[in-house]
Amino acid sequence: MGHLSRSSIIRSPTDSMRIILTSFVGVLFGFFIGVSFPALSLNKFSLSSSISPNVGFSTLDGEKTRILTTSISNSTASPNLNVTSKIWVPSNPRGAERLAPRIVAAESDFYLHRLYGNPNDDLASKPRYLVTFTVGYDQRNNIDAAVKKFSENFTILLFHYDGRTTEWDEFEWSKRAIHISARKQTKWWYAKRFLHPDIVAPYDYIFIWDEDLGVENFDAEEYIKLARKHGLEISQPGLEPNKKITWQMTKRKDGHEVHKEVEERPGKCRDPHLPPCAAFIEIMAPVFSRDAWRCVWHMLQNDLVHGWGLDFALRKCVEEPAHEKIGVVDAQWVVHQSLPSLGNQGEQFEGKAPWRAVRERCRKEWFMFDNRMTHAEKAYLSSMGMDPHRS
Repeated sequence: MGHLSRSSIIRSPTDSMRIILTSFVGVLFGFFIGVSFPALSLNKFSLSSSISPNVGFSTLDGEKTRILTTSISNSTASPNLNVTSKIWVPSNPRGAERLAPRIVAAESDFYLHRLYGNPNDDLASKPRYLVTFTVGYDQRNNIDAAVKKFSENFTILLFHYDGRTTEWDEFEWSKRAIHISARKQTKWWYAKRFLHPDIVAPYDYIFIWDEDLGVENFDAEEYIKLARKHGLEISQPGLEPNKKITWQMTKRKDGHEVHKEVEERPGKCRDPHLPPCAAFIEIMAPVFSRDAWRCVWHMLQNDLVHGWGLDFALRKCVEEPAHEKIGVVDAQWVVHQSLPSLGNQGEQFEGKAPWRAVRERCRKEWFMFDNRMTHAEKAYLSSMGMDPHRS
């Protein structure tokens, strides 16, 4: 058997040096690779095994919320990774389903805020009621007298149909009022566009008044006390009986706090608990509770701007029996001065004077509104399998 020579087992010094040099170059090369490409970290390669998608339901503020999350179980994962959460809350207002419920501000108000300081300190108090007047500058003295009957517990909102707003600053209260201007528009046009229920939600009662009301015998705070006392969701102040009155229901009754029904002229009422004998007020000085206004606002038609016919339909916006929830406050009464101010803002039409053309439009709207309401109710009853004629 042959013998291995000593030179075949022991490497030469040259081979050993080559191995050491190769190892050093490899380590150095690896170091530079790591510095040049930091994103290629071990976390990147282990991500697929540490990510687990979870779909679940959670409850937040009593709302059922669907949250799709991608959770990373590895607590050492890079904080710069783009991890997103998707929120979908069906009970949120339409269009806001992707927002967490606690950030949704679904309602607003007419409270005025400062431009500086801490927002939490802006409001020393929050008015509980809202009063609106649709006005022209010619009636400024009448409105000045009326506004003074409303305490600081009221937000004052003026709708200007003549385009004149800055002139009202002659009155100190005007500087803290809200002014909205659109030429030759009615209060119901304004109400539909600027008094959405979610905007006026903070207010317990909403007064939507004409500009031609004498208020010498009226106090707003006392009025609200009586409306609450008698459970009135929709109401108006009694009208001075010495003036011409269209409906007996709205005439003030001496010695009463409120009244909810009357006897009309023969043939006017087919049912003593239906308009115009009960469940009825006129539209010159209505007062709505928050809940009643939410319903009435939805009943307003965008193109029927005068509101005629609305008074006969208001009973649909309170719980039965409606004649117990709608009434006239006698102890706080006003005078309807019947000034044709807005009527004069019309134009001559088909040879008719402006005020007459406006009046004819009012009557036409009444017919159109009544017709729409009738057809809408018949269509609903038919869809429910009920006979509209029997109902």
